[in-house]
Amino acid sequence: MYPNTQLFIDGKWCAAASGRTMPVVNPANHQEIGTVAYAEKADLDRALEAADKGFKVWRKVSAFERSKIMRKAADIFRERAETTAKYMTFEQGKPVGEAKLEALAGADLIDWFAEEGKRAYGRVIPARAEGIYQLVVKEPVGPVAAFTPWNFPINQAVRKLSAALATGCSVILKAPEETPASPAELIRAFADAGVPAGVINLVYGSPAEISGYLIPHPVIRKMTFTGSTPVGKQLAALAGQHMKRATMELGGHAPVIIFDDADIDLAAKTMSFMKYRNAGQVCVSPTRFLVQEGVYKQFVEKFVDGTKAVKVGDGFDPATKMATLANPRRQSAMVEHVEDAKKHGGKLQTGGFPIGEKGNFFEPTVITELATDAMAMNTEPFGPLAIINPFKSFDDAVTEANRLPYGLAAYAWTKSTKTATAIASQVETGMMTINHLGFALPEVPFGGVKDSGYGSEGGSEAIEAYLVSKFVTQAGV
Repeated sequence: MYPNTQLFIDGKWCAAASGRTMPVVNPANHQEIGTVAYAEKADLDRALEAADKGFKVWRKVSAFERSKIMRKAADIFRERAETTAKYMTFEQGKPVGEAKLEALAGADLIDWFAEEGKRAYGRVIPARAEGIYQLVVKEPVGPVAAFTPWNFPINQAVRKLSAALATGCSVILKAPEETPASPAELIRAFADAGVPAGVINLVYGSPAEISGYLIPHPVIRKMTFTGSTPVGKQLAALAGQHMKRATMELGGHAPVIIFDDADIDLAAKTMSFMKYRNAGQVCVSPTRFLVQEGVYKQFVEKFVDGTKAVKVGDGFDPATKMATLANPRRQSAMVEHVEDAKKHGGKLQTGGFPIGEKGNFFEPTVITELATDAMAMNTEPFGPLAIINPFKSFDDAVTEANRLPYGLAAYAWTKSTKTATAIASQVETGMMTINHLGFALPEVPFGGVKDSGYGSEGGSEAIEAYLVSKFVTQAGV
């Protein structure tokens, strides 16, 4: 049921030139389920040549025609969502229902960017003299190198691919080796919809070697990366050395601020769902819960009850709400975070241990009253760990929310419009959702500030990084 995954270069599925492959492992049982082709320099050179050729073709296709091909790709991908979801659960571990929703949301993202590409307008600037035209023309920046992570194999790849294709760019996508089959299905949908050869190219291999070769290469005009802050800083520096445009969606450590007047039942229910979605392996996952003293005990009790009710199990079981972590590294990191939290006075309310002898399963975990110098209060656990601490005043909550260098996402709960307006203006974050879950829709911005990166991968802002503004002024003769 799980395929061996090949490279996709110049419109063809192919093995690596060397024949080299890597094993793909099911995180639920540590069994090898397939292989993925491992690209090296010869393969990257072919992909670069193809992307250069593909760009020259695709940029000449009208935005209207590009949109039609993309809409067709979205329809094809929707039809294959169930198959894609099964591949994703095998390779990444998330419940198959979550995986299918990710695939269907990916099709919606393609549709959104297909339409947005038709609206990448330039403008006319009024001239100071008669007979002169002053135009701003939007043009595609050129071939793009895109690097995507394993936690959302479709969601992150589809944003980059769709923004590039909508604006007339070609792409070399370096997708994750740990989860290769589901993004390959995304590429297959675009290819089957009629995207010309060379416009999309897919490679896997050594992340450091591929990024180190593609980003400086003169064919590549822009790079986009989703991943950890340390790696993102290295790639941003490399892009800067070579004057390449960059969009960086990096790590976070999202605060959740719950005020005394919040709807505690709704907040606890909503945030426990969000915390354990994809086993907490989400860049916008809520981690530092800051609860005002008046409702602290009430919230802790309800949140812990919600955590205990999360059914952990087989990703293909419809009753499962949280499945395995994606790799042994995450399970080891969770153990380390819990042990460190205990040393720093944190109170373990529930969970805290691996589950079973096979796979990377870990209990949904809640720790309260954790000191700010603990590891988990400074480094995103990227797993099913929630930290709940009390706060006294509005200013205390803002100070803690802004203490870290990250600023990707934040959450707040209050019935006061005045408090909601104030907290939205004072928390340093790229995104904030108040009294509901409102992130990651195709039509809204998605990106962070500070060490969480720059640029947007959603909304109308997303396509700007793939376009250059050319100024043309002309006088009649």
